[in-house]
Amino acid sequence: MRLEDRKFLYDIKQAADLLGEFTAEKQFADYQENSMLRAAVERKFEIIGEALSKLSKSDSAIASRISEHARIIAFRNILIHGYAEIDDRLVWDILENKLPTLRREVDELLAKD
Repeated sequence: MRLEDRKFLYDIKQAADLLGEFTAEKQFADYQENSMLRAAVERKFEIIGEALSKLSKSDSAIASRISEHARIIAFRNILIHGYAEIDDRLVWDILENKLPTLRREVDELLAKD
């Protein structure tokens, strides 16, 4: 794996790990009530989507090994361009149900090389 591609994966890993830290022991109500937490979470998802977008352009074979990579990139676009219509429940659902898979897949990719 090229160094640049590894960096994209590392950026995804770091952002995902921080999402885990930011939301540890938090509930959806905490997320809704804390604008700083929402902003931090959205920013880290933007970074994940951007890094994955760059990875898909650099090495689509690696990017395709991340399930739902196209949806992750699309989610980043929604956060950036549709910021006024962000559904907090959707963001929280992704944190709880999709982020663990992403973290596992990225860790596996980083461990292979």
